[in-house]
Amino acid sequence: MGNIANYQPAKLEKEIIDFWEKNDIFRKSVEKRKGSKPFVFLEGPPTANGTPHPGHVLTRIMKDVVLRYYTMKGFYVPRRAGWDTHGLPVEIEVEKKLGLKTKQDIEKYGIEKFNQECRKSTFRYENEWIEMTRRVGFWIDMDNPYITLENDYIESVWWSLKQLWEKGYLYKGYKVVPYCPRCGTALSAHEVAQGYKSVTEPSIFVKFKLKDENAYFLAWTTTPWTLLSNVALAVHPDEPYLKIKYRGEILILAEERVARLFKGEEYEILDRFMGKELEGKEYEPLFTYERPEKKAWYVICADFVTMDEGTGIVHIAPAFGEEDYEAGREYDLPVVQLVKKNGTFDEKVEPWKGMFVKDADPLIIKHLEERGLIFAVQDYTHDYPFCWRCDTPLLYYAMESWFIAVSKFRKQLVENNETVEWYPDHIKHGRFGDFISEAKDWALSRNRYWGTPLPIWRCKKCGNEICVGSVEELKKLSKEFPEKYDLHKPFVDDLEVMCPNCNSRMEREPYVID
Repeated sequence: MGNIANYQPAKLEKEIIDFWEKNDIFRKSVEKRKGSKPFVFLEGPPTANGTPHPGHVLTRIMKDVVLRYYTMKGFYVPRRAGWDTHGLPVEIEVEKKLGLKTKQDIEKYGIEKFNQECRKSTFRYENEWIEMTRRVGFWIDMDNPYITLENDYIESVWWSLKQLWEKGYLYKGYKVVPYCPRCGTALSAHEVAQGYKSVTEPSIFVKFKLKDENAYFLAWTTTPWTLLSNVALAVHPDEPYLKIKYRGEILILAEERVARLFKGEEYEILDRFMGKELEGKEYEPLFTYERPEKKAWYVICADFVTMDEGTGIVHIAPAFGEEDYEAGREYDLPVVQLVKKNGTFDEKVEPWKGMFVKDADPLIIKHLEERGLIFAVQDYTHDYPFCWRCDTPLLYYAMESWFIAVSKFRKQLVENNETVEWYPDHIKHGRFGDFISEAKDWALSRNRYWGTPLPIWRCKKCGNEICVGSVEELKKLSKEFPEKYDLHKPFVDDLEVMCPNCNSRMEREPYVID
């Protein structure tokens, strides 16, 4: 046995790696088991426009351990590397390099030139990734990787989307989605989960004066900027509410919340009623920057109203909340949208036009205080979602998007999860199980530039929509299709695609997918 003092791990590891490479051990280990039962591995590809870090080392080691284990058990385990070359991480790096701040800057610079820069930047750190992978001993074929920017890969994604389209799982809708005003795109539930931060910001108790009565509904909100789009107040139909007199003012709020908010204070109970008795009662609007045609500013009933915090009365702005939007659909409420997609108030909001909504919160609170409509202001600490890419506060925003109807096959996902052996096993019915059991429809489209274009074309004349599933299909629909092509924007949008129904020109839905 050698002297342990002479053990030099870095030197020994290099000798082993050199031996593997000189003798082609990885390839031989795979080929030796060809014809055996396969163990299928699909590499979740890294993005090579950023340097690898210890977290990447850990995940690559975990993959390698599993693949070597199944190889040693006699399985045929081919493994091919991949590169994720699309998406906002790439765009943001290029924006920084070019000094571009907004989407308008990108379009002024030119989408074609911008995407060329994105393409060039995607393999900036390829050598560092290859060396890291080699150094940790991860056996994977990096000489023949799949690359998401290549036409063949984009075509494979189009084929997948066509399968979803034909099964009725791909649809366009209006939905309140987590939205980054800086990146100009919606985020999936998984992406949102990556960006929560604990923040302390003012929450306010706001007084809404009843119509034709000297009394106020008392509501609570942590997003003062949404009050400009308020169209209703929600109460729980089966909870009791009180009308009280406190310091000369008459207030209405949930009985359970009175006991907590006014503990130790003197107040007089004037009346008691169930929430459903308040339904339809009208109040005076806080703001009238827009006067909707549909009926607004009255009390509705909603089961999502809780007694855990606030006043038991929820202010409803269908433009900025998923539950608000669904309640708005049930009561046919108007959607008052006063916020532009860059997160600033539009021109109708004269005092704060052009201001980022969350920056306007202190001014809105001061404005309501001056009008005598603020009952109380309290600091409130809670988790708030930020964009994981650029660290901008997310807004919940009612917008048009394309969705995969995950909810339609949620039951199948849950059933399939039961067949999976999880390590550690608590993940199965814990974090992952909870995620798929409540899986929401996936907002697929992004109003960006560098990514797989959404392959849906719509006829300007007859309204016919088609989802293209292959390059061959696109060639048949196009008047002229060049021998050399790049399926990215702007090439796909410059093609003259003709409607198979009426032979009029079609336009592609202007999104990329993520």
